[in-house]
Parts: sequence; C-alpha cells; structure tokens
Amino acid sequence: MRPLLVVILGPTASGKTSVALQLAKAFDTSIISADSRQVYKELPIGSAQPSDEELKTVSHYLISSHTINDPLDAASYAREARRLIEKE
Repeated sequence: MRPLLVVILGPTASGKTSVALQLAKAFDTSIISADSRQVYKELPIGSAQPSDEELKTVSHYLISSHTINDPLDAASYAREARRLIEKE
C-alpha cells in the first residue's frame, strides 16, 4: 500500500504552515517541506520558515537541512523526499 501524500500549496503567508501542522498532528505524521529556499540553513529570513515552536510540534524534514554551499537540485530533492515518504 502506498503512503498517503497530502500537498499544501499557496503563496507565502497564506497559512500553509498552520494547516500542515494541524494535518500532521491529526494523522500522526511528519512534514516534508517543498520550499526551494527553506531547505537552506543560511536563508531563515525571507523564506517564512516555521518558528522554533512550530518545528518542535511535529517532525519536519528538508527545512534548514542543507547549506547554500552545497546546492540541492530538483533531482536530489526528489530522491530525498521519496526516501522520507517511504520511511513514513
């Protein structure tokens, strides 16, 4: 059986994080960020990363997980995201 994958889309500051946290708690699961900037440790401002408190409520992946000195391309992101989804 394939895992359920819920994708939440919308512009910055539209409430995606709040909805994602509610769903992750309800389904007892984690959040995998698909934001191309949130993945970088050096870009916390301007990318609307979840707060430290929000990050503590459920497991988050691909947020501040890479450095801009070692860019993450789309193919590498897809491999990492697939591995995380299959792990859940």
